[in-house]
Amino acid sequence: MLKTYEDKVEIIRNEIKQIGQFVLKANKISLKALKDHDISLFNDIDLSLKKLVSRSNEIDNMIVTTLALYSPEAKDLREMVSYLKITNELVRAGSNSKTFIKTFRKSFSEELDETAILEYAIPLQKAAANALEITLSMLDEHNEKIIEESFNKVLVEESKTDDLYAMVEKNILKLITNNYELSKDYFNLLSSLRRLEKCADRASSIANLIIFAHIGGELEQ
Repeated sequence: MLKTYEDKVEIIRNEIKQIGQFVLKANKISLKALKDHDISLFNDIDLSLKKLVSRSNEIDNMIVTTLALYSPEAKDLREMVSYLKITNELVRAGSNSKTFIKTFRKSFSEELDETAILEYAIPLQKAAANALEITLSMLDEHNEKIIEESFNKVLVEESKTDDLYAMVEKNILKLITNNYELSKDYFNLLSSLRRLEKCADRASSIANLIIFAHIGGELEQ
């Protein structure tokens, strides 16, 4: 494959990592806000979906242009197809993260049982951030064994978010039963935490796409 093609792929990969880091940073600040019990930190998060979509579209155009100009071979074509899908998954991860931040910040108040909420919200946010961070590290890796090991780690973190969400859902539903007047705020918080679980799902999908790019197989729908 021509050197110019390899250069294009490296540019595309770096651009994808940049928007991924943009989403990851938002999740890490969210985690700090929860750990420090300082919801005001959510105000410091700059996560513009408009910018994210714009950057994603630019990358997609670069991918399509590269495919048209260089007609890559089978393995290289798999990589390009994977990147084309990864940008969409990152936008979805960003959308879930932004919704979590906006809804949690709006609904969380001193009237609610902070301890019962944060007991599972903190590890849930941590697992979602870990899943995304491990996934982004896979973009720099070329060793198939390490890629597969990282993929399995992402699946573990994604599974954690499922279990943690189930536990926090159970806790919050109990709180609603005892505090019906606060039910709307509790339901909104539960809805926001569901977005963290979805963010981990997106990380898992991206990890699967990276596996496909390097090893092949069938793409998950």
